[in-house]
Amino acid sequence: MINRGISLRKLNIVILIAAAVISVVLFVVMSRSRKIYDDSRKFTEQFMEWKNASSDLMRASDYLTEQMQDYTVTGDRAYLDNYFTEAKVTKRRENSLQVLSQGNTRSAAYINLSAAMDESMSLMEREYYAARLTIMAYGYDISDYPEEIQAVKIMTPDTDLSAQGMKDMAMLMMHGEEYRKSKEVISSHIDECLKELDNEMKAKQDENADKLKSQMLLEHILTIILVILLLCIVLSTYQLVIKPLKYSVDLIRDEQDLPVSGAYEIRFLAKTYNLIHHTNLQSKEKLTYAATHDKLTNLYNRRGYDFLLENIDIETSALLLFDIDEFKSINDTYGHDMGDKLLTKVAETIFNNFRAQDYICRIGGDEIAVLMVHSEPNLSSLIESKVKKINKTLSEIKDDEPAVSVSCGVAFGDSTTTPEILFKRADECLYEVKNGEKQGISIYKTEKKKKK
Repeated sequence: MINRGISLRKLNIVILIAAAVISVVLFVVMSRSRKIYDDSRKFTEQFMEWKNASSDLMRASDYLTEQMQDYTVTGDRAYLDNYFTEAKVTKRRENSLQVLSQGNTRSAAYINLSAAMDESMSLMEREYYAARLTIMAYGYDISDYPEEIQAVKIMTPDTDLSAQGMKDMAMLMMHGEEYRKSKEVISSHIDECLKELDNEMKAKQDENADKLKSQMLLEHILTIILVILLLCIVLSTYQLVIKPLKYSVDLIRDEQDLPVSGAYEIRFLAKTYNLIHHTNLQSKEKLTYAATHDKLTNLYNRRGYDFLLENIDIETSALLLFDIDEFKSINDTYGHDMGDKLLTKVAETIFNNFRAQDYICRIGGDEIAVLMVHSEPNLSSLIESKVKKINKTLSEIKDDEPAVSVSCGVAFGDSTTTPEILFKRADECLYEVKNGEKQGISIYKTEKKKKK
């Protein structure tokens, strides 16, 4: 019986299905955790709203007291108007009770706040009476005042008081011991309301914390299972694919047949390669000058640039991206023939200012890249001087040529840099110059610092 080997495809399908199932379960668990978190956050926001509303009732009650006390002392109508604006227009007390009723009207917090409201409303009768006495003491026209004040009936003993006596009685009603005790009752109810709200908040937080703890434990277990499945994929891939391939690489370089081993798919590839190897030993593609160089400037083209970038030592190299300033405007004004002429001039100028070991590439319309090998950040000053010299040379106008200049972005490679990251950093620096004063240079650093 022929040994076909383990099918990597089937093995991966089994592992991926298992991973997919675990992932779905993990997603559901994480969604539940998110819902618990959102509920907790929503409850906390609601709790803060309730707490602020409860405090608002006390603030409103104190404000009413303050305005009526000031009125009984001064007789100034403005204080009475402020009082009724709060009581009949702003209505912070009623609004506070309405906000808290959205939670649970049977909760201890709501019951206490409602009791505080009842006491505050009851206290208003005393405040109306004091206001009526003050109006009479000052001899004001009662018809100019709110109906609530007009409806107050002054008791017979108080009607016989002098004007000063009425003032004293009004102030006593607003500053006396009985009034103070009523305010203490209101404050006590609100303190109890806030205490009950704190208890509700703690209970809810404890409940959500227990739920989240269970959810996180389940998430950790599922994550560990996924990691194990991932390791299974990595180990099986190494044993059945990477290991045979690593061995095959040396054989391919020596143009020898490959051993038929490893996963079923690798065995199939080995057989196919051996067949091709025996029928065509000229299968390796080689780059030609025409394929890797730009016809207009004779610089490396994009294909050559990509090949070089993948094969040079990025860690000890620098990438310079040049862009001709206002090149589109030059093409539109002087025509593409002049544009090509200037592009050739810029390419030649840049080429003449770098070492023979550096690679100059035209990677776009007017974008030229320079790969400086064996270069480190301590060469920044040298690079800056090269760019200045290039722009100085380009500023020398000949014949009917328009003035031209270039902007440059520079990035140095390191041990963690990939070709993509190197290009991105240099491009960011070039963009920085192009969007600034142009005709300058920006060098990428850990903390971005533009240098011109």
